[in-house]
Amino acid sequence: MNREIHLNERPTGTPTHEHFKTVESEQPVPQEGEVLVKTLYVSVDPYMRGRMNNVKSYIEPFQLNEPIEGGAVAEVVESKSSDLEEGDIITGMLPWKEFAAVQADRVRKVDPSLGPVTTSLGILGMPGLTAYFGLTDIGTPKEGETIVVSGAAGAVGSTVVQIGKILGCRVVGIAGSDEKITYLKETLGVDEAINYKTENVYQALEAACPNGIDVYFDNVGGEISDAVYPQLNKFARIVQCGAISSYNVPNDKGPRMQTHLIKSSALMKGFTIGDYQDRFQEGFMQLAKWLKEGKLTYEETVTEGFENIPDAFFGLFEGANMGKQIVKVAEPSH
Repeated sequence: MNREIHLNERPTGTPTHEHFKTVESEQPVPQEGEVLVKTLYVSVDPYMRGRMNNVKSYIEPFQLNEPIEGGAVAEVVESKSSDLEEGDIITGMLPWKEFAAVQADRVRKVDPSLGPVTTSLGILGMPGLTAYFGLTDIGTPKEGETIVVSGAAGAVGSTVVQIGKILGCRVVGIAGSDEKITYLKETLGVDEAINYKTENVYQALEAACPNGIDVYFDNVGGEISDAVYPQLNKFARIVQCGAISSYNVPNDKGPRMQTHLIKSSALMKGFTIGDYQDRFQEGFMQLAKWLKEGKLTYEETVTEGFENIPDAFFGLFEGANMGKQIVKVAEPSH
């Protein structure tokens, strides 16, 4: 038998186990052009919360009583395609199933020489590309400028702060635990780190950014961002990547930012990684180069067991993860 995790009902606030349902099904049989894959690792990401709402967005909502899908790494166990063979490790957007039949042209083969296969879900995957294009294309940092990153110890944020240092900037990270603050300072080399749970963020930013803020890479939104806007420099750039603080808060309200944007002549731009699809290879090669040179490092929080995928997802909204949150489902056969 084959286990699947479906969206059982749509959450209005914070998702819980009642919103998910584990279903048993028969193992699928691949058709021509397809491969049968065994799921090895599953990525859980904050953007998935938005897909649980039945609203218009940049990506289709998840359907009720259907498997949730997301980034995953899997092993080909049977192939009906000339492009892939048994034993190949692939990555792509896959359903939350232990075994799935997928079109071979919708996945890509993982090159294990670039790093552990899990990096294709993190620093050499969607989070790494999000950090790279968001910071370099929208943030356009110049050497000596000050970059502030919220959610700085997460999968995207931890990559942003490192790229900021590679580009010669002063980097200030905001995170939610002393362990994460230590990681940001001692491992990732940020200039200053702020614990938003124990510090006054506005005052801490004033001290950490004596020359103001030139680039704000925002993964969080909410009260943390409210403390950033008044401290923006002239012609600052705000990279709006995420707003995890409000994903589980229906009709979230907050202070108005327009006055701050006008005063600073700041640019604020939201984006999704799909905007850069035609440039993925450029970003992938640069990230792989920096990783090979030792200029980038990464952290993974690994949860074991297919049945624990929902718990790993819930943990994202509690700040439980350091770096990329993934779930290990199975060992490869070979």
